[in-house]
Amino acid sequence: MTELLSKARGSHRSAGSAGPENRPLPPHDTTDPASEPPTVSDARSTRRRLGPGRALPFGRLIGPVLVVAAWWAASAAGFLDPRILSGPGTVVSTAADLIRSGRLQDNVLISLQRAGLGLFFGVAAGVILAVAAGLSRTGEYLLDGPLQIKRAIPSLAMLPLLILWLGIGEQMKVTVIALGVAVNMYINTYSSLTGIDSRYVELAEGLDLSRPQFIRKVVVPGSLPGFFVGLRLGVTASWLGLIVVEQINATSGIGYMMFQAQQYAQSDVIIVGLVAYGIFGFASDAAVRAVERRVLSWRRTLAG
Repeated sequence: MTELLSKARGSHRSAGSAGPENRPLPPHDTTDPASEPPTVSDARSTRRRLGPGRALPFGRLIGPVLVVAAWWAASAAGFLDPRILSGPGTVVSTAADLIRSGRLQDNVLISLQRAGLGLFFGVAAGVILAVAAGLSRTGEYLLDGPLQIKRAIPSLAMLPLLILWLGIGEQMKVTVIALGVAVNMYINTYSSLTGIDSRYVELAEGLDLSRPQFIRKVVVPGSLPGFFVGLRLGVTASWLGLIVVEQINATSGIGYMMFQAQQYAQSDVIIVGLVAYGIFGFASDAAVRAVERRVLSWRRTLAG
């Protein structure tokens, strides 16, 4: 590199000491903007951007708003049969009636309680199993195989067996939700734990870190990205499991309200339940995203 620089400097000096016949022509009118050389800022402005672009506040709401707008336009134009799919105006009016009677709030609280308990137990079980299998060969040999088999068996396929064991009460419903959440948490957290670079482990051993220090300074930061991916999938799994268990001999909840509306062909009540599920799912995922951005603020990713 130094030889190249010295050669470049020597050639520049020889060009400067040359005669008039070898000197470069003077530049054109320097007042002409077209003759000025491009600056660094110009080069940056013309550089092609490969990223997704600048994030917009509340940009994720654009898609749902467009879906509702298309639904409203199709209903107003008469393309939708109200007996099959009620329009947004009818759904809003039905939701207001359900709120005034207190029926919607009561069912929503029951559903939130079931989903919250299933999510709590599922997250706790999935993380504990992932730590036990990811930090110990014995735990990996004992736990990973059965859990991988469980991943291939949908939690909903175990409903007949769980009903036989636990009945049709709240315990069965919470267990079904927790099983779906636990598998997602285990798979992603375990994958993140086992994906930690072995050089960090060697560095921790070289620094003579204790086991608690190793977990706090290496394991926890390395596993957090996978933990949050599992948490987002677990939140989604909790709502999916809730939809199913609330339509199996339930006497309360959003799913029960929708099942009763099906018996009387009340599509507006069914859509109110679906909208409630969608709102809670979207809001819970947004909450997890916000916590993830704050906790993992040291990362620079395409998500911004």
